[in-house]
This record gives sequence, C-alpha cells and structure tokens, in this order.
Amino acid sequence: MKFKSFTRFLAALPALLPLAASAQSVNWSEHVAPIVYQHCSSCHRPGEIAPFSLLSYQDALDWANMIQYVTEIRYMPPWKADAKFGAEYIGENYLTDAEIATIKAWVDGGAPQGDPALEPPAPTFPSGSQVGTPDLVVSFAKTHQHEGTGYDEYRYFVLPTNLPQNRDLVALEMRPGNTKVVHHALIWADTSGTARALDAQTPEYGYRAEEVSGGNQLNFSDQLPGYVPGSKPLVYTKGMAQRLPKGSDLVVQVHYAPTTSDEPDSSSFNLFFADQPATRFVNSHIMLPPALVNGPFLIPPNTVKEFKGVFKVPFDVSILGIAPHCHMLGKNWKVFAVTPQNDTIPLVHIENWDFNWQGAYAFKKLQKLPKNTEIHAFATYDNTVNNPFNPNNPPKWVSWGESTFDEMYYLPILWLPYQNGDENLSLEDLSTSAPDVFHFSKTRLYPVSPNPAQGRVKVGYTLQETTSVALEVYDIHGALVQRLAQEQRALPGEHIREWDTSGLSSGVYLLTLRAGAQVQTQKVVVP
Repeated sequence: MKFKSFTRFLAALPALLPLAASAQSVNWSEHVAPIVYQHCSSCHRPGEIAPFSLLSYQDALDWANMIQYVTEIRYMPPWKADAKFGAEYIGENYLTDAEIATIKAWVDGGAPQGDPALEPPAPTFPSGSQVGTPDLVVSFAKTHQHEGTGYDEYRYFVLPTNLPQNRDLVALEMRPGNTKVVHHALIWADTSGTARALDAQTPEYGYRAEEVSGGNQLNFSDQLPGYVPGSKPLVYTKGMAQRLPKGSDLVVQVHYAPTTSDEPDSSSFNLFFADQPATRFVNSHIMLPPALVNGPFLIPPNTVKEFKGVFKVPFDVSILGIAPHCHMLGKNWKVFAVTPQNDTIPLVHIENWDFNWQGAYAFKKLQKLPKNTEIHAFATYDNTVNNPFNPNNPPKWVSWGESTFDEMYYLPILWLPYQNGDENLSLEDLSTSAPDVFHFSKTRLYPVSPNPAQGRVKVGYTLQETTSVALEVYDIHGALVQRLAQEQRALPGEHIREWDTSGLSSGVYLLTLRAGAQVQTQKVVVP
C-alpha cells in the first residue's frame, strides 16, 4: 500500500510542479502591489484611520503575515455589503478568491519583491480637501474637549451657514479636527431654529440629546451627506444637487469614540455649490421605528429579535443609495423592494453586522421604484450573553436611542423623483472614492481562524502602542477557561499566536484581549 501511494504521488508530481512554480513566481511588484494599491492604500496611509501604511514594498513586507491572515478570513478589506445579493455599488471593495490566493502564494513564497521596475507607482492622494476648492467653509466656533472617560459620546453642534440665498449643494466634506476620536458624523440643514434652541439649553459648546428637552435626531428629517473616515464624498453631477436653504444652520451629530485621555476636536466642513442651477434635487427618506410592522422597538433581554419595516413609495422614484445603521446588538440587515408587479429589487444585505465598520452604499445605476412599491427592511438584534459585543452584562431591556448602550433601527434612503431613462443612468462618475468605512480602534483583536475552531487555530491582534497584554478564554457563563497570555508587555504591531482548542468541550467561548485599558472580545465556536 505504501508503494502504491508513493507511485500515485510520483504520477501526480508533474501536475503539481507548475503550481509550485506559479506560487514561487508571485511577487510584490507584478502581482500583489496592484491589489494592495487598489484595495488598501486609501486607508493605509499617513493621516488616515488605518494603523499602518501600505504604500511601498517595505510597508507590505513588515505586515505580510497579517495581510495574508486578515484577507484570508475576509476581514479585510472591510466591505460589509453582500456581493452575491444582487445590488451593485460605487466603490465596491472586496477581494476575489483569485486575489486572496495571490496574496497567500506571495507570503507562502517568502514575500519576494520581484523587479522594482515592474511595480506600478504608489497611489497619490490630495492633501487637505479631497474634492477641490470649497465655495464655503463652516467650522466649529469653539474647540470641544472629548473627555477620556472610556465612554463614547454623541454630541450635536450647530453651525450657521449665513447663506443669503438658497444654494444647490453638490458635495459636503467634513474635515475632522481629531481623527483619533471622530467615529462618524450625521449632518442636517435646519431652518426652524430648533437646533439653536436646544443648544441654548446648555452652557457648554454643543449639546447631548439626553441633556436637553426633546433633543435628538428625530427632530431633523432631510439628511445631508455624512462622514466616515477613509471615504471621499460623493460629488453630484448630471444636474443633481441637494437644496441648502437660505439662512440654514448645519446640524452636526458627531460620534466620538471612547478614549482614556482627553482629546480636543475642532472640525470644519467644506461646502461645494453647483455652477449651474440644479435640475433635479436629491431627497432623503429615513425609515425609523414608526415604519415597523412588528413594533414597538423594544428588545427584551436574552432574546434574538428581528424587526421588519415597510415603506410604500407614494410615486415613481429613483433610488441613489442606502445606509443601514444600528449599534452593538445588530446582527444583520436585509433590504429589498417589491413592485406592484411582484418583482423583487435587491437594495442591500449585510450578513454580519459590525458596529466597527459602517457604510453608505451608492448604487452604480439608479434603481427605479414604481409607485406603490414597498421597501421591506429587516434588521436582527442579539440581546443575549452569546453576543460578545452586548454592552449590557447581564442583558437588559433595550429601546431606541442614540447611546451605544441603546439601539437603533435607522435606514436613510436617498431618492429622486423618477424621470424616463433613470434606470439606465450610470452614477459611477459621482465618486472615485474608497468605500465608506471606518475602523473603530487601532488596537484590534481579529476573528479567530478557522471558526468553528478545531485543533490548532490562529489568534491575531494588532497593538497601537507598547502595553500590557492578557489573552484569556472564557466560557459563555463568564468562567475563565484558559490563559493564552498573562499580563505580558508587548510591542506595537502585529501579533499572531496559535491556540490549541482540542482539549475544550463543544460550546461557545469568548476570546478576550486585554490591552492596557482596552478590552476586546471575539466569539469562538468549538464543535
């Protein structure tokens, strides 16, 4: 039997040799650099949200093992929309199976550089505005001090535009004053004075919704383009714009990420107006809990609950984009439209929601929805101990609210009144941006690979700075099971270790990284 096995191996050897040669020939300059420069460098560059740069061979060589790991488990690049759902978006940023295999072959082959003369030039990015010279800049009147309490903060700021007349807005670009803590921002135009009145209720600059009477984003309807790090704003063309009324205030809700030290922020906003009067105005509709057919929006403890919202389109419209949003209990989103003729139009599917990565998805082509089409929006929430990101331990009743400890069912949809031919109108010239994503923290515990875990698995994490690290395994009831690393000092950068799970009983476990004051958790299933 051994001889026959060896004979079969020899017979297969000629077929294996070309594969080996192919793997050995994969190099940075010809094969990997084009992938990295297209999919990674927009965020992995100085001044942006990623923790290290990927603008050269040496950059990539230093992180080669981590690049292979996070692409192999499809954690990077962070494109959350399901590519198989049927909708197509501007700036889609996911790797094909072939691209992932190319990166693996490069790392397995020793990460060779190849001929530097064959490497494409590294991408260049404009400094300052990513759009151009703005027509108007509005800025914080004061610096806001985000306190280092370890908690996040949602704060509203009211910025007068002092516009003497209505203007047609084709792009809005936030320039955050402190990229370390600006998590994302939502923006509205207010002509009612509501935001000014709410701001006047507090002595400090800006206000939190819970500090004032009746203050939250439900006061504002028509939403303007928001901000997430790593993205370039859409620039409306083809006569499209959003109306910015005379004398309006920009109302900006900034979400500041948790930090252990006080961090100042003084952000500004670049506004770009149409050279010629707009012929079509972009509107927004936001699906909120009143749209639910199985409300109210209350999530009992120790339950996984799906909510369904329905909105019937009152006349023919063309959809430009969609931006589902929820918090730490979110599991998935699925949104589609059903026409009166019973045709189904896919809009977005996010199978594994991650609060750390969020996006606004603009369609490559306008999506026509005839009158009386119903938009069906399903969102699922996990308020159990099995959700390692549940902010409440033990789980509590959760309702709609702006705090991370609350939850949201929040679905902005951008639309235009339909015109003949819209369904054939390409929108790809609106933006050449990277995907609308952000990374919540530069110190990061990555998902275990493989998961479900059998035998030896990879555990990977990155550290922003030298700190004390503990890596521990708990069962689902919170009992300590194993210590993989106990209060060890670790340097910044990538860390990968093996974890032998073969001695564990079947069940769900929580792998916990304690890095200084930060605690991060990943759920692991042992079959």
